Amino acid sequence: MRRIGRIGLLMAALGLGLAGAPSPCPAADVASRTFDAPLDRVWTATESALKSLGWSIDTYDRAVGWILTDPRDVDLKESTASGEGLRHKLRLSLKAVAAGRTTVSVERELYQEKRVLWMIERKAVAASDQTVETRILDAIERGL
Repeated sequence: MRRIGRIGLLMAALGLGLAGAPSPCPAADVASRTFDAPLDRVWTATESALKSLGWSIDTYDRAVGWILTDPRDVDLKESTASGEGLRHKLRLSLKAVAAGRTTVSVERELYQEKRVLWMIERKAVAASDQTVETRILDAIERGL
């Protein structure tokens, strides 16, 4: 896990991107849920839910309220020199909306990845459902 500083956030806001952290495709419907718990408690439950579901956290900024996970394989065929298939990663946004209430939004970036030696090509793919996002939100709710 690593924490991104203000410079990294500025670069991301300007569209310069972060190494290893591609911006997710804009989704029509972002999965979100509001919980009756303060932000600190929801943050802890979110970290626990991600860990219990096998997701590892790549970067986060607790002050701003976002978490970016490491990519996971959906359907990837890999060899020593090359690899090709589907992968995905999550961006979670946590925001206190009222006293003791917090909203969590989960965006999933699904992409086709093709790797030959050190060269990687990624193409965004539209997700057909939100089962991954819903599973994360359900796990957070159980953790509260």
